[in-house]
Amino acid sequence: MSRVKGVCLAFGLVSLVGCGGGGDVQALEAQLREIRQRPVAPIEVVPQPVSRQRFVYDPASLRDPFRPPSLQVERATGRSALGPDPGRLRGFLEGFAIEQFEMVGTLSRGGQTFALLRGATAVHRLAVGDYLGSDHGQVTAIHDSHIELVELFPDGEGAWLERSRTLALNVHS
Repeated sequence: MSRVKGVCLAFGLVSLVGCGGGGDVQALEAQLREIRQRPVAPIEVVPQPVSRQRFVYDPASLRDPFRPPSLQVERATGRSALGPDPGRLRGFLEGFAIEQFEMVGTLSRGGQTFALLRGATAVHRLAVGDYLGSDHGQVTAIHDSHIELVELFPDGEGAWLERSRTLALNVHS
């Protein structure tokens, strides 16, 4: 026990000796007086932010970056349209998204041109007026390099809108 008292006493003496240097405290107080006597700089006023014209992002008028150019929307017209005919039976090709099809060629017979589409595990022949895709897409024109379609889709408010699309020929197939 006396050894513990001796260690505590030695530690206390060392700590008192460490506090005894009064010259350092006087130098610190002098430095603080000098800092307090310095003139205070005025605070700068923050300038008001400049008002800019707001930019509204409208993705409906832009091409979808995640779809290949052959499936890009020509124009999202947003034209009001009559809804699809509820009495019409939907065809087999209307059970698939347009993105699953690729145009592989055309075929002409007797003055009528048909489009050849690969998708849904086979090659299908379409004529103007046929339906394609899950959005009530109807073929409106067939060219050697592409097919033009018009799709109907709900606007979310109970009405239907019309959108034109193009399905381009895949020359690498």
